[in-house]
Amino acid sequence: MPDYDVIIVGGGLAGLTAAIDLRQKGYEILVLEKSPYPRHKVCGEYVSNEILPYFERLGVSLETAGAIDINELQVSTANGKNIGCELPLGGKGISRYAFDALLYERAGILGVSFLFQQVTDIRQVTDIRHVGDIGRDGPLFEVATESGGNFTARVAIGAYGKRDKLDKSLDRAFTEGKSPWLAVKAHYTYDDFPENQVALHNFRGGYAGLSKTETGAVNFCYLVSYSSFREVGSVDDFNHGIVAKNPFLREFLDKATPLFEKPLTIAQVDFSSKMAVERHILMCGDAAGLIHPLCGNGMAMAIHSAQIAAALVDEYLGGKSLTQNQLEKEYTRQWDAAFSGRLRWGRRLQSLLLNKRLSDVAVTAMVGSPWAVRQLVKRTHGKPL
Repeated sequence: MPDYDVIIVGGGLAGLTAAIDLRQKGYEILVLEKSPYPRHKVCGEYVSNEILPYFERLGVSLETAGAIDINELQVSTANGKNIGCELPLGGKGISRYAFDALLYERAGILGVSFLFQQVTDIRQVTDIRHVGDIGRDGPLFEVATESGGNFTARVAIGAYGKRDKLDKSLDRAFTEGKSPWLAVKAHYTYDDFPENQVALHNFRGGYAGLSKTETGAVNFCYLVSYSSFREVGSVDDFNHGIVAKNPFLREFLDKATPLFEKPLTIAQVDFSSKMAVERHILMCGDAAGLIHPLCGNGMAMAIHSAQIAAALVDEYLGGKSLTQNQLEKEYTRQWDAAFSGRLRWGRRLQSLLLNKRLSDVAVTAMVGSPWAVRQLVKRTHGKPL
């Protein structure tokens, strides 16, 4: 008999949400995560309100964590041309420090098991033994950790983020090349920033997002190409030499006070296509596909992918005539239906904003049409879950 019904590798938003959902459905869940909570992560820290109905069903309230209501979007080009509009659904500003801790607490209350260990291998076992005790016969997964732990489950979910050592061991195609992107994040004190706004400001080689979090701090997170960053070499010099050429970002950097001793960074941020299922492992969140930060909705996508996975795993484990092959095909189909269009629009928007001439033309054309901006936002956001 396996140790658990489901093992989830990675305890970010996707992993924690899937754990809560499946535990509420009555399954024994183990989450394997590298680092204890709470901690800061590189993230835009804005989440669309599309997740709220689903979270209500899971017994999770962002209001209890002090999440900020956001209903306005501002976008600017590198030279300061800008446009603003009302967000169709609105969203919440909340740090990953608080968000992950909130979900971790809810999962613990429900009885989800946690181990803070680095996973080194996930593999499906072909020798089927005694699995009928928990439902229909089916394959087992074995998950090994670097501390020597070895655990088994009927289902394995990969929710370990953008890029991990596991991707190499699983021979995932996107690991063959290097990504040209670097992400940087820090919190700042800046009282003049509008509490209800999320801003996206372009600069040469990248773009930055600004929004307030539950503490009142402003999250400043940007994505930049290595080719642009290498010209300067340090985050501080890059901020003041390149980023600050956007007048909105110059004002922010001149007046805001940093709260972190040093910014957080992530290298090798990869936006290439990924498979939603790898070696029979259901991939959730960024492990399945990463949307460009300028679309401002990666957190909602991670949560939505967890909802899709949890519902289908319930059908599979609950003996509702869904085979493993059908589970994998249906998860891939639903994932593509929910997110492939958003990812395409994200790539298009990125190409537009990183082309100085085209971004100036596009923003200038949209200055008098907030409706057009709202339509673009809708293309990268989903409906309430």
